[in-house]
Amino acid sequence: MHQIGIVGCGLMGAGIAEICGRADMEVLVAESSNDALDAGWARLEASLERAHARSKIRSVSEVLARIRMTTDLEDLADRELVIEAIVEDEQLKVELFHRLDAIVESPDAILASNTSSIPIMKLGVATKRPHHVIGIHFFNPVPVLGLVELVPGLLTAQETTARARGFVEDTLHKQAIICQDRAGFVVNALLIPFILSAIRMLESGFATAADIDHGLVLGAAHPQGPLALADLIGLDTVQAVAQSLYEEFKEPLYAAPPLLARMVDAGMLGRKAGMGFHSYS
Repeated sequence: MHQIGIVGCGLMGAGIAEICGRADMEVLVAESSNDALDAGWARLEASLERAHARSKIRSVSEVLARIRMTTDLEDLADRELVIEAIVEDEQLKVELFHRLDAIVESPDAILASNTSSIPIMKLGVATKRPHHVIGIHFFNPVPVLGLVELVPGLLTAQETTARARGFVEDTLHKQAIICQDRAGFVVNALLIPFILSAIRMLESGFATAADIDHGLVLGAAHPQGPLALADLIGLDTVQAVAQSLYEEFKEPLYAAPPLLARMVDAGMLGRKAGMGFHSYS
């Protein structure tokens, strides 16, 4: 697969576009507006400049030359693989997969989702090609973290999973793990309850945000604390994943604490908003 389409150019979409461009692939990114495209392109340029400064890439311009952007979803018609990386909203993703199914022309093309929690089956049955639908879940920051979760649905063909694994491991040189199609997959099913527990500890007044994070960094050798990690992920995304997990399993450990909901309502979404459990101004 050489012609790659990406829908969405936020933190995740831009990161996926970057690593595909760095892997010499022809990348077309679709966004909903010119403003969103401009923001995505700026994000992409800044990340590539950082990679160049660390001698990770030879030329920023060479990578950017492989990436195009559009506001017309129909332009993805010739893609061999389309990766959806829009907001973590089930209805929006289902509607998008229904549209992509009608747009992407090749019957062998793979339609993939970067969802962190929404069941792949729900996306697959929105199309007439559920055997070619799979979850390809990257982690933020995409250019840095080496893990990708591959999530086949009940109807996903083994050939689709094999092709997706080849794309991840042989082309992008990342490590793939195979996950069952259940909310949260592997990493978030373990990680989100841990983050929610830290939020409950803060909410109860048991410890400050700084002390909770310092405790896990210095006492458990974590690279960053759970609240700083939540800020990096985005508190709206943490809340969305928690809601998906709770809806599927009804376990109390997956229930989002009131503090998280209030912060999301206030726009305190973490790093991308300049404020979350910590300040980034």
